[in-house]
Amino acid sequence: MDVRAPIDLVPDHRVTGAAEAVADGPFAPTWEGLTGYRAPDWFRDAKFGIWAHWGPQCAPEAGDWYARRMYVQGDEAYRVHLQEYGHPSEVGFKDVIQGWRAENWDPADVVARFAAAGARYVVAMANHHDNFDLWDSRHHAWNSTRLGPRRDVVAGWAGAARAAGLPFGVTVHAAHAWTWYETSRGSDTDGPLAGVPYDGALRAEQGTGTWWEGLDPQDLYAQRHPLSDGAGDPERAHGQWAWGDGASRPDEEFCRRFHDRTIDLVNQVEPDLLYFDDTALPLWPVSDAGLRIAAHFYNSSVARHGENRAVLLGKVLTDEQKTRLTWDVERGAPEDLQELPWQTDTCIGHWHYDAALAGRHGYKSALTVVQTLVDVVSKNGNLLLSVPVRGDGTIDQDEQDVLTEVGEWVQAHGEAVFGTRPFQVAGEGPSLETANPVNAQGFNEGRVVFTAQDIRYTRDGDTVYAFPLLLPGGTVRLTRLGHDAFAADVVEVSWLGSAQAPQWQRTPDALEVSAPRTPDEPGRASQVQVLRVRCR
Repeated sequence: MDVRAPIDLVPDHRVTGAAEAVADGPFAPTWEGLTGYRAPDWFRDAKFGIWAHWGPQCAPEAGDWYARRMYVQGDEAYRVHLQEYGHPSEVGFKDVIQGWRAENWDPADVVARFAAAGARYVVAMANHHDNFDLWDSRHHAWNSTRLGPRRDVVAGWAGAARAAGLPFGVTVHAAHAWTWYETSRGSDTDGPLAGVPYDGALRAEQGTGTWWEGLDPQDLYAQRHPLSDGAGDPERAHGQWAWGDGASRPDEEFCRRFHDRTIDLVNQVEPDLLYFDDTALPLWPVSDAGLRIAAHFYNSSVARHGENRAVLLGKVLTDEQKTRLTWDVERGAPEDLQELPWQTDTCIGHWHYDAALAGRHGYKSALTVVQTLVDVVSKNGNLLLSVPVRGDGTIDQDEQDVLTEVGEWVQAHGEAVFGTRPFQVAGEGPSLETANPVNAQGFNEGRVVFTAQDIRYTRDGDTVYAFPLLLPGGTVRLTRLGHDAFAADVVEVSWLGSAQAPQWQRTPDALEVSAPRTPDEPGRASQVQVLRVRCR
């Protein structure tokens, strides 16, 4: 089934009466008007970003989609919520927000750890599907300056990133609150509170005498609408991401408010990168809101810099959309080299902090992170790596250990990654010969095991870099650098970080190089070594 949303669809609503105007400039708020976009060089050179996917859903430290799953009787998040907060008919996600304090958050310290790990840009979440804005939002009272930590979280991350000299991006996910929160309108099907509604249908007039008096829960939960087909199924939302398959489609007011909130975010933060967790653009094809935001983002960048230096990321793109946005692949990668720059976003654990996963030491290893980085960069992509942040604003020891090891590898081998461009091919070896297509947003990582026969390539001018994805024994054989496959002359071969010159020979079939002598450290990032091949 094709889950894309092409450019020739006609939106249900067009944004009118907006409080936030689209900036004038060379880009117009139509698909045709976004023609001329190209990923800027800073992004193509950066290759590696780190993401703080952090908000009030991290407070329970119970993993992903907590604000949806806590309203599903029998789910682990529901059990955690009963134990830690109370029954969702009495204590809902609005109350989790109010109790979130972020008491140990020091953005400068966390960003310094990201930078030491080799990150060349930093990204923070501006809101999630929970519909809670993490900045001083002019159009949404449910925001972090009024509730929870009572701080402008996005401004804190932005200031720390820019003080460290790093480009800064934000991610926006709230377009899906309309359907995502539908579980909050359910009730237990058995037990002492069976049939008692959860708090998702509360209205402002019911808040008299409560801590949320003066706030409207419907501005958060967005549930003034008929339910989607299968609304009680916690997994049904995945198939309705592009507003089909029986999804309830947002009304004009919801679209306008999302539009105004997001343009306000762009105006306040002036991000270098804007990521949407949406098929193509947010609310497409229900509304043209996403097109207006895209044009504003690009035009604002042109006004500041004299050229468009903005990166706008969307998912499940058609070929036409890939020329107007940058393609983002969630937890995965295309099978081969891409003509246009793209990005994968993945996480060393679950997107939202999960204490149970941390307790069983379940994070990706630094070796896996480095292999992913190399594979992605060889295919003309960037890696945006999420490092889950605890509810209190800190990262745990296992995460720090992964970042330290990745940073050591980057320090030794970064010349082969940063500022490079693709070689003639992404690489060679069994993993590139195994069918592993992306599925919808991506979701194909971890299905292929990298071996010592898997090689990836990058290039910087006359220098080619070759990465065996595991340290081989004996000899490395690079068929893509043999005389028959590569016409240039090879004049020097060396292993990065090694003073010992390797033995090598070149035949019509391959460039053969003796493997470096390194300590036997199976499972460590140092198992990925890099050959520098100078050509003329």
